[in-house]
Amino acid sequence: MKNRTGEALPVPVNEQRKWFRGSCWLVLIFGMFWQGGCMGGVELVEVAPGHFVRFGLQQEPSPQNQGRIANIGFIVGERCVAVIDTGSSLREGLELREAIRRVTQLPIAYVVFTHMHPDHVLGAKAFVQDAPEFIGHAQLADALARREHFYLSAAKTWLGANFEGTELVLPNSAVTGIRKLDLGGRTIELEAHPTAHTNNDLTVFDPTNGTLWLSDLLFVERLPVIDGSILGWLRLMERLSGRDYAVVVPGHGPVVERWTHALAAQRRYLDKVATGVREVIRNNGSISQAVSQVAADEHDHWLLFEENHGRNVTASFVELEWE
Repeated sequence: MKNRTGEALPVPVNEQRKWFRGSCWLVLIFGMFWQGGCMGGVELVEVAPGHFVRFGLQQEPSPQNQGRIANIGFIVGERCVAVIDTGSSLREGLELREAIRRVTQLPIAYVVFTHMHPDHVLGAKAFVQDAPEFIGHAQLADALARREHFYLSAAKTWLGANFEGTELVLPNSAVTGIRKLDLGGRTIELEAHPTAHTNNDLTVFDPTNGTLWLSDLLFVERLPVIDGSILGWLRLMERLSGRDYAVVVPGHGPVVERWTHALAAQRRYLDKVATGVREVIRNNGSISQAVSQVAADEHDHWLLFEENHGRNVTASFVELEWE
């Protein structure tokens, strides 16, 4: 097997998980033929036993793609289901709920928000009928409340008629540190992180099979977007790089076996941005100079570079100017 750059994928070094990792990649390869159905023309894939992902498109949201740009999904236990993010609209959330019902009739007990961005949270109204616990980082509710008008207005512009019926649902349960959810035969761990991609990043880990939902703390192929702290994100990636996971689900882009290589690519880009911005600041340069100069050689390595790179440099300049 090879990745998109033609590199051969290595045999995993963790012998204990060797069989499991191999079976996961077979699931991914043949997932398009799975009979559980698809959502909006995008396949639902079981990336690990009990873990189902609807992969988003590597695009900016638009009426044409109906906002289906984020990786969203769910985890099935023996007793209940936990939803992991809900998409950009009520419509997308309802599609996810219908997909869950094609897989299982177990109650949907939890809806987990990995962070505040609209492509991950605005489909939550679809699950109100299930009366689940809506869970997020301890800072999520405040972050969403502050941005509610902007997020809903922007989503309406992006999605047009596909936005109809969409409302913001705030979390009713907050995570500080680590919280465990018992799904029956499977206990997942929610971890609230310090400011990185945003100030309300939450990850979901299943220790029974080594599967981590890293969400937007990892972008694969698509340029990462800074809406929190570039320094905090670099520190978090340093910690993550020393951990071993069988399967890692990014917030955008495919699941790749060499997830640490994807993390290293993201880390390389963000480190170049930080280093370059610091140099411009030392030379008394401006934000516009930084935008035009910093990490320009990364252009061909990322999708949506032109759409998001200037924003990243600007946010980093504001943060690093006063360090």
